[in-house]
Amino acid sequence: MTPALPTPLVELAGGHGVATEFWDWQGNHRQVEESTVRAVLGALGVAAGDEAQVRQSLADLREAEWRRVLPPVAVVRAGRVHRIPVHLPVDVEFTARVRLEDAGVLDLEHARGTVNREVDGATVSQSEVLVPGSLPLGWHQLELVVTTGERNGSGDTATHTMPLVLAPQRLELPEFLQAEGERAWGTMTQLYAMRSAESWGTGDLADLADLAAWSAGLGADFVLVNPLHAAEPTPPMEPSPYLPTTRRFVNPIYIRVEDVPEVAYLSAAERQLVEWFADDAQRYLDVDRLERDAVFGAKEAALRLVFRQGRSMRRQRALHDFFEREGQGLVDFATWAVIFGIHGPDWREWPAELRDPQDPAVTAFREEYAEQVEFQCWMQWVLAEQLGAVQRDAVEAGMRLGVMHDLAVGVHPHGADTWALGDALAREVTVGAPADQYNQLGQNWSQPPWRPDKLAELGYAPYRDMIRAVLRDAGGLRVDHVIGLFRLWWIPEGVEPREGTYVRYDHEAMVGILMLEAHRAGAVVVGEDLGTVEPWVRDYLTEAGILGTSILWFEKDYDGDGGLLPPEGYRELCLATVTTHDLPPTAGYLQGVHIDLRHSLGLLDRSLEEEKAVDEADREQVLADLRRRGLLREDAGVAEQVEALHRFLSFSSAKLVGVSVSDLAQDTRVINQPGTDEEYPNWRIPLAGPEGRPVMLEELFTWRSARRLARTVSREA
Repeated sequence: MTPALPTPLVELAGGHGVATEFWDWQGNHRQVEESTVRAVLGALGVAAGDEAQVRQSLADLREAEWRRVLPPVAVVRAGRVHRIPVHLPVDVEFTARVRLEDAGVLDLEHARGTVNREVDGATVSQSEVLVPGSLPLGWHQLELVVTTGERNGSGDTATHTMPLVLAPQRLELPEFLQAEGERAWGTMTQLYAMRSAESWGTGDLADLADLAAWSAGLGADFVLVNPLHAAEPTPPMEPSPYLPTTRRFVNPIYIRVEDVPEVAYLSAAERQLVEWFADDAQRYLDVDRLERDAVFGAKEAALRLVFRQGRSMRRQRALHDFFEREGQGLVDFATWAVIFGIHGPDWREWPAELRDPQDPAVTAFREEYAEQVEFQCWMQWVLAEQLGAVQRDAVEAGMRLGVMHDLAVGVHPHGADTWALGDALAREVTVGAPADQYNQLGQNWSQPPWRPDKLAELGYAPYRDMIRAVLRDAGGLRVDHVIGLFRLWWIPEGVEPREGTYVRYDHEAMVGILMLEAHRAGAVVVGEDLGTVEPWVRDYLTEAGILGTSILWFEKDYDGDGGLLPPEGYRELCLATVTTHDLPPTAGYLQGVHIDLRHSLGLLDRSLEEEKAVDEADREQVLADLRRRGLLREDAGVAEQVEALHRFLSFSSAKLVGVSVSDLAQDTRVINQPGTDEEYPNWRIPLAGPEGRPVMLEELFTWRSARRLARTVSREA
């Protein structure tokens, strides 16, 4: 039996949101290893190496709130009165006001404290400032004007400030979805894998616009795309869209070069060069594996030609406005990309003076390489323009939501964000998942987590900027592992994934900011809430108006016999789909390709025969229900089964239903096999048809089978 943790350590950990115990996926109570607790506290900047340090840190924790005049930040909901604690010496007076986002000022009431405490040799009183629920939504600033000395107004004054964020009480659905029984459907795609004859070897934003237009013609209201976050600026480029270098900026591989207006002003010789680059990249349309590095090499060379072409006054002004809007965050990202290209992929191995973006040497570097830094910024401007055009075109084509972006759960440990954001991201720990029925050793996603204490000290600005950027020109946002807004599984360096522990976040702040930015963007939010989830979390998200995720194969009637949950029992506030990127396309799943693949990779815990028997029984349970409902013939083939499964979803009360482009193409190949890295070409499989031959968008758009499958869930069916 594991020895009990020292009581002071348990109290210290609890005060910093670090779990010392939890319940595993089998319902067993687990105590966290003492070494893990101490290491995670250390990653939070809390000294806990020995008992003396624990005692001192615990004393500091108990006094921390009383030593601070105001909290570092307050994120509150509209429609409620909120009380903000104020800690001041007993002999001072103060007034409080809110400086509103629109520059207005509102005086606030406050209540003098009756609770006093001795802190660092002085008597401190706790008072409260009352924030009315009628304040407008937005990013405001609370100001406290403190008067010391004489009480007749002749004393000294000091002003203390605090970011005050007013979030909506609930994120309401768009009006067209609020009516009972009303829903929307859309397509879902891995953009890099979905190519056209005009693509430069990987799918791009012009392809996304074409998919949106085609889908809209079939009655679709949205297109959900994989995370478009930026990857490495030079080869090798990380293939996983869920392990980006930053979540605020976009991967230039998605630019359609020919759609940049300045291409029209190139000389004949320069246009010929661009065509040569295009021909070079398009050689990879026929191969069986995506070649990101070669494709981007050709695309970047072409973009440099276009960048050097002059811009009109109007275009130059638009570029300047983009630089102004994105500010220092854009400059830092662009600087990182240029240093990366010169000194290598791990900023921790760069020259010491370049490891800190605030170092004067970084400023000097930026000035020396000003043109290259500007080029990186320019590519982000081009991406912003093309993304905006995709959304406008989608809506004009008839979509009521348009593009739904995907937000990855974290970033690469050596990427742009870990360099630029400093200690806002924790060091010497990574994010993952505890052991479950699918990964009994746990998972390590190799991503550094947000530090909840530093986020608060920064007024959540890095988190806000990220959310705001992803929601710009979007009708919706899918948040991968939305449970991470509540707690994340932290794993200290050098230990197994299952030896980590949970760290809690201020979910009121994290979810509130997400709601505020989505409200301003007019976007719906879908949280990927699969896996181990505390029951109250789903209720909380539902009350906040955030949709959940329902995958047909995973929906079970846990209140009954544990069998398949009928679609009529699905949550209303959810995105319902047959498959997801961590499963094979439906045609492949029905044929058990995932079992054969996992067997070939040595990932099965049981024999191949046992796994196939269990898998076939699970699938047959679903297909039998389809037959009982009259949706499927006894001798139906795979294509008919895929259609019947999607028709099954159309009976649900889910507000959103998604259809994978891989299913439209009748693809069978696995996109991503969890638990592998280089053992399988994850995220490098191009869209293909049932025979495994790559399929271009132009061809897919002509297939009757694709249109027929789409219409099984269409409101116009």
